[in-house]
Amino acid sequence: MYQLDEKIWFWALGIIPVIILFFLLLQFWKHRTQRKFADKVLLKKLSPNASLFKSVLKIVVLSLAFACLAMALVNPKIGTKLETIKREGVDIVFAVDVSKSMLAEDIAPNRLDKAKQLVTQIINNLASDRVGIIAYAAKAFPQLPITTDYGSAKMFLQSMNTDMLSSQGTAIDEAIKLATTYFDDEEQTNRILIIISDGEDHSEGATTIAEEANEAGIRIFTIGVGDVKGGPIPEKRNGVVLNYKKDNQGETVITRLDEETLKKIAAEANGVYLNGKNTNDVVKKIGDILNGMDKKEFETKEYADFKDQFQWFLVFAIFFLLVDIFLLERKTAWLKKLNLFNENL
Repeated sequence: MYQLDEKIWFWALGIIPVIILFFLLLQFWKHRTQRKFADKVLLKKLSPNASLFKSVLKIVVLSLAFACLAMALVNPKIGTKLETIKREGVDIVFAVDVSKSMLAEDIAPNRLDKAKQLVTQIINNLASDRVGIIAYAAKAFPQLPITTDYGSAKMFLQSMNTDMLSSQGTAIDEAIKLATTYFDDEEQTNRILIIISDGEDHSEGATTIAEEANEAGIRIFTIGVGDVKGGPIPEKRNGVVLNYKKDNQGETVITRLDEETLKKIAAEANGVYLNGKNTNDVVKKIGDILNGMDKKEFETKEYADFKDQFQWFLVFAIFFLLVDIFLLERKTAWLKKLNLFNENL
């Protein structure tokens, strides 16, 4: 396990392409100036030890020095001590709809991005609860098992898109079935499943599966994203809308938020339906619901001690700088024998 103290210093790596650009401009200027001064044969006689390879090598070494220096400023740390920590909380699984209908832009910026925003904000307001993530369309796919690592959860969440599952359609029952396997029967924590969807459901047994999940101790809350008036599904390339999805008759498909389906699923599993239009309202209501639940104690292993690793990168940075200082740009005897880039011609 590792962590990065000062990620902002990654911007220092931007100096490397600047160094390379200046080097290329300098070589171009030198080449043009030398051509004006004398021809290639005469230049070779005037400066027989000039070496392009040595110049390139110096730039590579200097770039490595700056890269190591930037990493030293970032200060990566490695976990060295793993401890078992007792926490109190509930287990929450987020099931995010990634079907093509989630690309509709009847809610800004689109339904899927709104769903990600909602889940991210809910996670940001959690304290010691555990979270898991499921992506689903016609099939459900596990994204992240139950964990207390909120950083990883948000990272996996942001990587979700409508192309990650080849089977399209929307089968909420598949998401509920998969969610039931996420919870550990040995740990009697309160179990929550939050489904974020536009409510379009091509399965026929979602309410029945929701009722069975409730009997297993899982409460299901549903969050609807989209507009009941609906909107078309854009077909984009490189962020530009080329067309809108059409049916077999050539008519533009209009997808609508189906609140009734989501309300029925929530009702069958002792949950609540929330309209996801206002993010702050949804986050507050979910927070109030979670705060009103009994928190069960569970154990988790976490790294409690991290050791700095910046000194290694600093040593390498100093080493590369010294190499660059003592590295001459002219040819040496061994380099003449290698004849790199046919420089001896």
